[in-house]
Formats: sequence, C-alpha cells, structure tokens
Amino acid sequence: MRVLVISDIHANLVALETVLAHAGSYDAVWCLGDLVGYGPNPNECVARVRALPGLICLVGNHDKAVLGEIDLNVFNLDARVAIAWTQREVSRETLAYLRALPEAQQAGDFTLVHGSPRQPVWEYILDRFIARENFPLITTPWCLVGHTHTPVIYKEISPDGDCDEEAPDYRRPRSLNGERLIINPGSVGQPRDNNPHAAYAILDTGARTWEYRRILYDVAETQNRMRVARLPERLASRLAYGW
Repeated sequence: MRVLVISDIHANLVALETVLAHAGSYDAVWCLGDLVGYGPNPNECVARVRALPGLICLVGNHDKAVLGEIDLNVFNLDARVAIAWTQREVSRETLAYLRALPEAQQAGDFTLVHGSPRQPVWEYILDRFIARENFPLITTPWCLVGHTHTPVIYKEISPDGDCDEEAPDYRRPRSLNGERLIINPGSVGQPRDNNPHAAYAILDTGARTWEYRRILYDVAETQNRMRVARLPERLASRLAYGW
C-alpha cells in the first residue's frame, strides 16, 4: 500500500493543494494532526483532508486549542492571536470533525501520534534524548510523529532505547527493515528547518520504504491571504524562510 503521510498543515490550503498534486497516486493518507492554527484557510483545509482516500487523521495541539481544550496561555502571543481568529472563523462542521479525531492510532506496524508516544498531543521530540525516553513506550516497529515541523528520523540502537538522529535524504527512498524508528515527515504548512518548501512523505508498506519529499508552493499567496485576514505579520513572514 502506498501511503501519503502529512502533518502540520496549519490551515495553509495553498501548500496542502500543492502537496496533494505533487504526491501522485496513493492508496491512503495518514495525517498526523494540526490541520488548523496559524494559517488563513481552516475550514477549507479540514474539508479537503476529510475527503481524502483511506484517511487516518489525528488531532494536534492547535486543533485542541481551537476546540477550547487547551489553555491558550501555553502558546506564544502570535499563536494565541491566530487560534482566537480561527475560533471565530471555523464552522460547526469543522469543529465537530476536529472534536472526533483521536489522539493516537495504530495502523499495522505503525504507531501514529502528533507529539510523542508519551504525550500524544503536546510533547515535542526535538532530539535523540527525548526520543530515547519514548522508544520503550512504542509497541510497534515504527512510530510516526509530527508537531516539531522538522523532518527527522530517530533510530533505536540498543534495547534500552538509546538512539541516533538521522537527517532526511531526499535523493532516494529509505528502507525501514530491521530497525525501530521514530519518523517525522515535517510540516506541510509551516516548515521550520530553514527550508520553506512544503514537506511530506510517501510510505510504501509493502516494500517497507519511506520517501521524504519537498515541494515549492506559492508562499506569497498564502502570505497575502494571511494579511487579508489580519493574522500576525510574523506568522506570514516566517513562511518565506522556513522557520
């Protein structure tokens, strides 16, 4: 099965549509959360995602904040402003869909969470030390996470969870066989690895390969929509730099 893996769309419809067009054929879509927040098209992004084939979709921390299930004071000022704007803009249908999303899911040999196995919605796996603490909690060979907006692979190298960190290789698919991995596909709508191109991945569950991908989208169009909506300028500006 060919799976499109996406995460952290953050209401960036232009980036999402570009990724879907670039991905080619796929049998299923796994979305690791944060459909909304930051960006200008929350209702459109939710509608687009929920119509995708073979969908597994998780809830993220920004999704929960829009639902009023996370205190806005835990977010920085720009994020709070964007969440409050999103709360005013989202439809009842969008809210109902977000409210029904699970925090974690298992799909065959894959555990899917937004943040981490330990804290599915909130914890950031930012380095191999945090990854090490999470490996013992994973009951499947592989775990897919989002939340940090940075594509990366953590590879377990000892039974106690000790691990190495591996940067994405965009030149060829990576074999998953024989290793326990925590994998982050990066962010569709707000990359934070100093690369403004939308990030996603293609997983082949039969061949057991993972293919990192990046695609340039019309950043200026998303920025224009954000400015029309009067979302914080810093959120618009950062898209051009990938941070």
